[in-house]
Amino acid sequence: MAGAYIHIPFCEHICYYCDFNKVFIEGQPVDDYVDMLIREFQLVMAEHPDEPIETIYVGGGTPTTLSPAQLQRLLDGIHQYLPFKGGEFTFEANPNDLQDTAKLQVLKDNGVNRLSIGVQSFNDQILKKIGRIHRSADVYRAIDNARQVGFENISIDLIFRLPDQSEEDFMDSLTKALALDLPHYSTYSLILERKTIFYNLMRQGKLRLPSQDVEAHMYQAAIDSFQKAGLEQYEISNFAKPGYQSAHNLTYWRNEKYFGFGAGAFGYLGKDRYHNFGPIQQYLEPLHDNKVPVIERHVLPLTEQMEEELFLGLRTMQGVSIQRFQEKFKMQLQAVYGDTVATQIAKGYLKQEGDWLRLTESGKFLGNEVFQEFLLDEY
Repeated sequence: MAGAYIHIPFCEHICYYCDFNKVFIEGQPVDDYVDMLIREFQLVMAEHPDEPIETIYVGGGTPTTLSPAQLQRLLDGIHQYLPFKGGEFTFEANPNDLQDTAKLQVLKDNGVNRLSIGVQSFNDQILKKIGRIHRSADVYRAIDNARQVGFENISIDLIFRLPDQSEEDFMDSLTKALALDLPHYSTYSLILERKTIFYNLMRQGKLRLPSQDVEAHMYQAAIDSFQKAGLEQYEISNFAKPGYQSAHNLTYWRNEKYFGFGAGAFGYLGKDRYHNFGPIQQYLEPLHDNKVPVIERHVLPLTEQMEEELFLGLRTMQGVSIQRFQEKFKMQLQAVYGDTVATQIAKGYLKQEGDWLRLTESGKFLGNEVFQEFLLDEY
């Protein structure tokens, strides 16, 4: 079983922190992109006729910038060519695209059963500062419309450590988010990625961000608030009511197989990682010739496979199974990582509970530093 990620690179506005593959939608060949995306489904699945797809995630960019007719065309193609028999089917959405029920109804009528809505903050001034074009009132209307159409499995994203954001402001956003009583929330610390507006402002000394201490307090506030509201932290940045964990994202964190469709998408099948062309025209050109739009393939050596098993698995609160590691790689985790594990346990960042190796509470705050310790020079 595999997951499928489908990338829609179009946006009405480019957020100042975003480094995903995206373009302004105005003047773009959107209809041709949708048609060639469907052709990619057809070509790729012809090479993998016996690989059923268990989860689908349509992300971006902004998938809901597509018109209702374009959404219908895309969904028809998904159902025609992807061997998806009905599991978790997620669409990312922006609140400003859901101010009426037209697009939501198309999604609901075609089997989409989970929405991931980019909210980021309930402070309109901060939304403006980070380049978002929706406002907090749009969030409430979008969620009301989604519920009216029949969506129950709804997730929203919040970002902390935003420019000029105080702890009190983030707590206000948390409180308003929890008042919506949704089954799933994601919250991330702002990361300054290259090729973003925020990164350039930081280089120029023009970006005022909260301190690391304030950032840590915000994260702890999120953990405490979600726990108090009955939402389990099942991954470093994700919280869910029982039964509402993101099945598709768990595919990534468990280091399992997934297809990647669309401009700039990555896929991972067995030991084979591949990457599609990112620029729109470079993505479309091979598909017009009935060829897959892959720019690079990489067969992961054993060391990289083991590294990713640790990096990804330790992001989850369940952790890494020592037995699964041995079954998957035909060697004991202790033989590969015994010294590293012992050191991280001694520092208080890792713990072993039965078959599972997990981050401690303090380890959650230093996740990336802990993960780096599992890089292998050679084995």
